[in-house]
Amino acid sequence: MPIRALSETVINQIAAGEVIERPASVVKELVENALDAGASRVEVATAGGGLTLIRVIDDGGGIPAEELPLAVARHCTSKLSDDIHDIRTLGFRGEALPSIGSVARLTLRSRTPGGDAGAEIIVDGGRLGPVKPVAANRGTTVEVRDLFFATPARLKFMKGVRAETSAITDVVKRIALAFPAVRFTLSGTDRSTVELPSVPADGDGLLRRLAQIMGKEFPENALPIDAERNGVGLTGYVSIPSFTRGNALNQFAYVNGRPVRDKLIASAIRGAYMDVLPRDRHAVTALFLSLDPALVDVNVHPAKADVRFRDPGLVRGLIVGAIRQALEGAGIRSATTGAAAMMDAFRVPENRPSGSGANGFGRGGPFGGADRPRGGWNVEQSPSRPLEETISPAAVSTGFAEARQAAFEVGPAVSADARAGVAEAPAELTRHPLGAARAQVHQNYIVAQTEDALVIVDQHAAHERLVYEALKQAIHARPLPSQMLLMPEIVDLPEEDAERLSAHADFLARLGLGLERFGPGAVAVRETPSLLGEVDAAALVRDLADEIADNDTANSLRERIDHIAATMACHGSVRSGRRLKPEEMNALLRQMEATPGSGTCNHGRPTYIELKLADIERLFGRR
Repeated sequence: MPIRALSETVINQIAAGEVIERPASVVKELVENALDAGASRVEVATAGGGLTLIRVIDDGGGIPAEELPLAVARHCTSKLSDDIHDIRTLGFRGEALPSIGSVARLTLRSRTPGGDAGAEIIVDGGRLGPVKPVAANRGTTVEVRDLFFATPARLKFMKGVRAETSAITDVVKRIALAFPAVRFTLSGTDRSTVELPSVPADGDGLLRRLAQIMGKEFPENALPIDAERNGVGLTGYVSIPSFTRGNALNQFAYVNGRPVRDKLIASAIRGAYMDVLPRDRHAVTALFLSLDPALVDVNVHPAKADVRFRDPGLVRGLIVGAIRQALEGAGIRSATTGAAAMMDAFRVPENRPSGSGANGFGRGGPFGGADRPRGGWNVEQSPSRPLEETISPAAVSTGFAEARQAAFEVGPAVSADARAGVAEAPAELTRHPLGAARAQVHQNYIVAQTEDALVIVDQHAAHERLVYEALKQAIHARPLPSQMLLMPEIVDLPEEDAERLSAHADFLARLGLGLERFGPGAVAVRETPSLLGEVDAAALVRDLADEIADNDTANSLRERIDHIAATMACHGSVRSGRRLKPEEMNALLRQMEATPGSGTCNHGRPTYIELKLADIERLFGRR
């Protein structure tokens, strides 16, 4: 087949295949154009999951009538200077509108602030219509109808209306998070209306926008991030370790205001939370990187979702270090959702039988009506007798208005395994975050009292974290001991992998792994960390080479060593079933307060739950 030039329509459709993957891609491009135009209000309406209709209205600067034909022509843009590395806008390629117009019916209507009237241009499956004067408000309105009608094969790969609508919502929310001062509205026949009011573009405003998008509980469980290193700034918020999600969809990352899904940033977040989260849980984050545009390449992918940093090791180290510093500086905090879950567990079901009291019992008390014992009433329990005659002296003395139960007797059959004293808790202890220990129940849970809350601590999980942190500090405070191999193991590698390992040789030596170059494309492993015992040196070195190639770090070796420390901590901590003395309980609480990350154990499970006094009173209907 002879070489020939493709038609303009085919060229645009090929470009559309790269830029316009699904309706959400169209929304992303159009909303970014609106923000680049200085819009303070963006309205998005959809129908049929965006396949039938997408309408984006903004109040930005608009497009002059004479520039409308250029706006729908390829490689025409107002956002790029002669320096292709100096990109300071969300869009810059000039491919969005012509790509959309080549596969859909596109109507572009706009009016500038100084214009007497608006202008409109229509692109129907790549066919360009004339510019016409129309009545229009200030700003731009873009309507996209019958998406992919010109390339029907693409329609076979679309998901259902619900899935496409959800993807559009996710795209708008991700963009809205970076622009809190802009008001966003999502509406249409395929969705309920979503309003994101504008908020001040400061720290408090960002938290309010985060609450709009992530839920009102996120600000209560978030830690601020503010760090800078070698010209790279990092701000935002991250969740405390006990506030997690089952997937990573609530991890938002931005580079110079551009929402991205970058594997380097995702890897850095996982590394920062490595030993404080369960493997199947994910932190909630909103991170904003700011750096010189020359230090990041945003032109890696046509959809502009991926970026490439000139110094990936610097960026990863900044993210990991800033998050870990925030976690350490936060002290001990429990997620507010833990108390909510406890409240739900204690709350009486709404579908309880009619006539039930606040405690779920009938009018006749705990044995009234259908709850009456099969054997009938005995003398003590007879409802015909006066109430004061049915209460035993022991019940009166202990304050319980019911027959005496062994669980509440004071003596050999106490309800708690150990009590920290029956006297009032010392005020100096209740002022601590975890308060004063009052009892140990079921030989594993410490019940503590603060000035305004009840705290329940899992003694094994808490002590496991304390031992683990002490082991880590002891291990990494100095170079780790290594074991010398009788015969150095020669590992053949690609030349670039051998070079990367050689560049990180000093860091690996501090972790007990001694290696050096051994001719071209090979390294000689002479020492391995003693803590690892017998190890497959070749597999370890290749894994490290792969990690360095991806992230410019060799932290997987440190993670393997920390995993051994975690195992040692698990077996060396206070076991469940051990009774603790009052002073031991209080000492454990004070150590938890002084240890970073003690809100979760090594496996990511919470070490304690706090229930505020106001919540307890609410359970009993006192509020």
